[in-house]
Amino acid sequence: MTIFNLGSINIDRVYALPHFPQPGETLSAKSYSFGLGGKGLNQSVAAARAGAQVHHIGAIGQDDPWVRAEIEGHGVDCSFVEDLAGSTGHAVIYVDDAGENSIVLDGGANLQVDVSQVARAFATAISSDILLLQNETNAQVEAAQLAREKGMRVLYSAAPFDVESVKKVLPFVTTLLMNEVESEQLCAAFGSTLDQIPVPETLVTLGSKGAIWCSNETSETVEVSSFKVTPVDTTAAGDTFAGYFAAEINNGHSAKDAMSTASAAAALKVTRHGAVSGIPNAAEVADFTSDQ
Repeated sequence: MTIFNLGSINIDRVYALPHFPQPGETLSAKSYSFGLGGKGLNQSVAAARAGAQVHHIGAIGQDDPWVRAEIEGHGVDCSFVEDLAGSTGHAVIYVDDAGENSIVLDGGANLQVDVSQVARAFATAISSDILLLQNETNAQVEAAQLAREKGMRVLYSAAPFDVESVKKVLPFVTTLLMNEVESEQLCAAFGSTLDQIPVPETLVTLGSKGAIWCSNETSETVEVSSFKVTPVDTTAAGDTFAGYFAAEINNGHSAKDAMSTASAAAALKVTRHGAVSGIPNAAEVADFTSDQ
């Protein structure tokens, strides 16, 4: 079984600050780091480090061949990542002393994905495979529709949140992943409660309060607690959770077991700086949980 991920690839520029800048304020960074990220790539790397076979579908700028090499070094297949004219997507990330982050994105090549890439990737896909999606690329709707036609499971992270994007892709989604704020925004937009959102499953991460999964078809609900850690950088925590959850589901685990492992992985991630560079592997997650 395989995970396909139509997802963003970003070059991250991370600035550690004492606090987020106020309007008109100039701050000196406490430190600066440079690496890879993007919600899509974070999820691909997390799933790969959890032990899944992952094919990433996306695009980078043709002047950045090192990006492809580094992604492949993390165990993610890049056969369906295209080199395009223009720039690789990038993000400017501020991280404050509490470990919270504030992010500015430029989509770059992430917004130039060709649907034919998706079709080529799915040529070998089977119904037990999974498609991961987020809101940092184009072609999410077409990809989700193609995946469902193959009988694949579609896990969609509704982030960065945009209600119109969610409404368009929702008819083809199997599991809708959101954080607490995004779920509140979606319910407000639909004028309904979460169990009335027209999707088979919802999974809401609640930060320090854990996570909750609901089946809107059977009314089954599963809750897991979070692990108590001291965060230093929350960047990619939700993506780590999503990638690990997808990998665990892909390996046949129950929603509860998948959520427990994903929660541990996300907790371990926030104790580390960076996006891709801070995502733990399966052995590290196992060691972490055994110590709890």
